[in-house]
Amino acid sequence: MMNGLNGKRALVCGSTQGIGRATAERLAQEGVELILMARNGVKLKEVCEGLSTEAGQNHSFLVADFSDPESTINGLSELLNESQPIHILINNAGGPSPGPIVDAGLNAFAEAFTIHVLTSQALVKALVAGMKDAGYGRVVNIISTSVKQPIPNLGVSNTIRGAMASWSKTMSRELAPYGITVNNVLPGFTKTERLERIIELKSVTAGIPPDQMGERMMRDVPARRFAEASEVAAAVTFLCSDDASYINGINLPVDGGRTSSL
Repeated sequence: MMNGLNGKRALVCGSTQGIGRATAERLAQEGVELILMARNGVKLKEVCEGLSTEAGQNHSFLVADFSDPESTINGLSELLNESQPIHILINNAGGPSPGPIVDAGLNAFAEAFTIHVLTSQALVKALVAGMKDAGYGRVVNIISTSVKQPIPNLGVSNTIRGAMASWSKTMSRELAPYGITVNNVLPGFTKTERLERIIELKSVTAGIPPDQMGERMMRDVPARRFAEASEVAAAVTFLCSDDASYINGINLPVDGGRTSSL
């Protein structure tokens, strides 16, 4: 068990699949009470019912559309009226569609900025008072290694992820005096549905089968394998714990060593 997590409450965005779901499952195992948030109510219910309740947690979920920050916050308002604060916020949303940046329309940038930056800003503003009162807060943003090294053919994603990283760094300095940390986890190639879609697109462009493309991508990783979502979730969970109380404003790659920069 990681220090200080038992009895905390967490809001985990994008928690029906991939890294978001793995993070919710790991936090629940650590005794955290979860509020899951995503668009698909059926999947949210399924994930919620499968979470550990060994610490007596009462998990819940909210259906939300991250492209509409105002409605997202309105849906959360009822829970914010309760006496116990939400101590942990996991900002996580699906990445923008791939493609060269020069081909991207203006709407693609605007939509991605709203989903990632504006909704994250709205959620922090909604939760920060409770975190300050508790003297404890953790904001972890699941972004991408493109923050350190732009990824080819992910023009919009590279741009928006960079904006999220700068937003996070600024926020971390402002909230640190209140016992609140703000950090970014940068997953590399991770076994998720998004990675499967990327491999399929790359295989079509290269004219080779998806399995061969996957093997080619894996050779770029020093660890010679893709990450499990649970491995990324372990890093996220650590940053939420007391053990990480003096880690603030960082970008933590979880990529098997693939990123070339320091």
